[in-house]
Amino acid sequence: MPLKNPSCVNCPTVNCNFENRDFPPFCLSMHATEEQRRHAREEYGDENLRILITATDIEFDGAGRWPRVRETIEFARRMGYTKLGIATCVGLMHESAILAKLLKRSGFEVFSVACKVGLLKKTEMGIPACRTGSRPNLCNPVLQADFLNSHGTELNIVMGLCVGHDIIFSRYSKAGVTTLVTKDRVTGHNPAAALYGADGYFKRMLEIPE
Repeated sequence: MPLKNPSCVNCPTVNCNFENRDFPPFCLSMHATEEQRRHAREEYGDENLRILITATDIEFDGAGRWPRVRETIEFARRMGYTKLGIATCVGLMHESAILAKLLKRSGFEVFSVACKVGLLKKTEMGIPACRTGSRPNLCNPVLQADFLNSHGTELNIVMGLCVGHDIIFSRYSKAGVTTLVTKDRVTGHNPAAALYGADGYFKRMLEIPE
């Protein structure tokens, strides 16, 4: 049976990573219009071009040798940033403190804001009291972003914000946002583990009732 709306995850070759290779008929690169190609190239100007080139340099210099923390530090340094923000979950304060020390040791000014800033009550936002558990305060990604914006950070680093809260934070952050730690309460903040074990240990956990 032919695939419906095939896309990149259905590709058996990933030949777009190489030169002079064949591509499946549904390859998006082959179906990109000239207008789409032109628009993408035009968007890589000024700041976007600097980010693109710097990220490529980091990949070339550090792939397989530098952990993401080092890559983040190198990226910020090569971009010429001096003020870095940390948007952290309160559950990762220890890890964020270590990160802040590493960033300061590398010469950056660091400002951090925890997710519960502002003491916004869950019940204030319409969440029933029976759903608040033992933690009455709601995560406040808008205020996190506002504090970092007012401090003039040039790059904000996400440390374990909840799914959804990270979306709001990125939407309101004036500075670019990169994620260092992705929250996963089950896998020790390693979401890929559930993908590797999707047909094994994690199979039952990933079953979603209809």
